[in-house]
Amino acid sequence: MSASDTSDIRRHMERLAADGVDVVRVTYPDLIGTDRARDVLLDHLPSAAEHGLAFCRAVYHTTPQGDVVPVAGGLDAGLPDVCVRPDLATAAPLPWEPGVATCLGEVSDPLTGTPAAESPRDLLRAVLARCAEQGLRPVVGPELEYYLLEAAPGTPTGWRRAPETTGAIYTAGLRADPDNHLLRTLRQLRDLGLGVVTGNHEFDGGQYEINLTHSDALDAADRAFRFKAAVKELARKEGRLATFMAKPFGDAGGSGFHIHLSCEDAEGNNAFDGPADAYGLSATARHAVAGILAHTPALAALANPTVNSYKRFGPDTLAPWLIDWGLDNRSAMVRIPPERGSAARIELRLGDAGANPYLLVAGTIAAALLGVEAGEEPPAPLEGYGYDTGRSALLPTHLSAALDALEADTALTDVLGKDFTTSFLTYKRNELERFGRHVTDWEFTEYAYHL
Repeated sequence: MSASDTSDIRRHMERLAADGVDVVRVTYPDLIGTDRARDVLLDHLPSAAEHGLAFCRAVYHTTPQGDVVPVAGGLDAGLPDVCVRPDLATAAPLPWEPGVATCLGEVSDPLTGTPAAESPRDLLRAVLARCAEQGLRPVVGPELEYYLLEAAPGTPTGWRRAPETTGAIYTAGLRADPDNHLLRTLRQLRDLGLGVVTGNHEFDGGQYEINLTHSDALDAADRAFRFKAAVKELARKEGRLATFMAKPFGDAGGSGFHIHLSCEDAEGNNAFDGPADAYGLSATARHAVAGILAHTPALAALANPTVNSYKRFGPDTLAPWLIDWGLDNRSAMVRIPPERGSAARIELRLGDAGANPYLLVAGTIAAALLGVEAGEEPPAPLEGYGYDTGRSALLPTHLSAALDALEADTALTDVLGKDFTTSFLTYKRNELERFGRHVTDWEFTEYAYHL
């Protein structure tokens, strides 16, 4: 470690100590976007920064049920380590946990010093580097929905929506949020520095949406990752459960993860604005739309990455289950908001809230970039209310089909990287195998009495 590095660490330590911090929580995302972490005493930070924190690489291959999936480089290699070093420039005190700050971790292979193959943050960096070769700097604004649940012993899941008020879409205040969950959460997230801007109660009881400001793509993904972890942690602190699961209830709508995407050119201008071009969109923007549409079947594997994801789609769901685009049309998968000039952008409505922010952003940008490189035009935009299979192609209807589409889309996987794609496909196909062996409550109810 150089003298300048040591000085930089000492400066960060002094800043944190002045804020009353004596513990730093170093976090990083796994394959599904869950935060993995270790608490480090402030005095140990120099050692953690120099030598890194050792984690078993198979943490990337470990399922929510605690199974280790046999992904190459994990079990077969004797469960080797990855090295995680704190990125102290991202450190910020946790408003709800006195004495604790959180920061992101940089994950590398301890033998080569290169980024870990499964690191979602480094995957996004690699995609952004390819964008830079085209003179483009992607800018992203995330929108996420989630459900807040409270314990309900005796119910099938043990949880119920909190509250179960219906018909309160686009509301704020006590009408649908009687104990001001949203206000408390917005203020805590603001104080953590996550760039939250607005929030409201969403369509179904106990469902909320919080929007984050636009910024460069890596920062936006960082903030979306930390946002999801923070919302879940704040709910746990109150004995509740916040879930970003795509569709946790059969009688309610799903939760989306929409991203607004634009690009700046080398001069810092919005490369998607085209005042004299078709639809007021530049050729770059139209090519980006064409690329997203062309690679949507494969992109679905990253945007809708669970068995449950595909239950969010279908008639009357208002989720985009057809591959189309439209001008200020919320029934289209790709919506072009009405603003132009510096606010010209694409809104991709495909993703569900369970998506890993880094993978969703990386996949979307990769697809858009391929469109820009190919230079193709999109079809005519959707007019009127969509969801007509006679006009637009259908998305994959289940995770298996999406994974097959990802594997077959060699142009997209070349951008994402073969090592990452292989690990992701192996992990997710294991998920399908485990689900296929599981006997559900529906099956018992449907068959046990009559058969």
